Amino acid sequence: MNVVQLFLQGDAVTQAVALLLLAMSVGSWVVILWKTWLLRRAGSDVTRCVAAFWQSVSVAQALNKLQAFDREAMVVPIVLAAKIEADGTLAAAGDRSQQLTRVLRDALHAALAKLQYGQVLLATVGATAPFVGLLGTVWGIYHALIGIANAGQVTIDKISGPVGESLIMTAAGLAVAIPAVLAYNVLGRSSGRIEAELEGFARDLRELAASRSDWPA
Repeated sequence: MNVVQLFLQGDAVTQAVALLLLAMSVGSWVVILWKTWLLRRAGSDVTRCVAAFWQSVSVAQALNKLQAFDREAMVVPIVLAAKIEADGTLAAAGDRSQQLTRVLRDALHAALAKLQYGQVLLATVGATAPFVGLLGTVWGIYHALIGIANAGQVTIDKISGPVGESLIMTAAGLAVAIPAVLAYNVLGRSSGRIEAELEGFARDLRELAASRSDWPA
């Protein structure tokens, strides 16, 4: 019996569990592939952008360079945020140091949110998929035992077949969870390195902008 036949012969609960595991698997793999592509680009972009910024002779020249390097818009928004404009709102209140801290923090949080996007889904799938598969297994074994009881005669083939089919749900749950957990750890580590580099750049940029009276506004 193949997986399609097992799905078609199952009841509503079995089919719902199978569809949920399928949705979890598709969702997690979409996030894994997208984040792998994003972090690979962002990692090289941030490194090149930070180096290009500090090697520039002016902020204007740095921005021109960063426009070509910053494909994922991680560094340019942080640099632009440091160009404070007084607009009479509370956001522009306080001294220059406070304003720089505020605007750079907001820009940094926006960049970090992009890097962390999808991590919650991977963590959720990794934590819940085995239990979803276990639910399908328990439900399938329950129906197998009911069928055996109604048959009135217990034989090995009547037990091994239904129970083996039910255990497929456990294997499916693990097959969905394991890639999600591995990706969560690997991608989280890569994201953490980029976040640390962005935080260090934002901190250095704040010190530079706060110490220079000729910083562009």
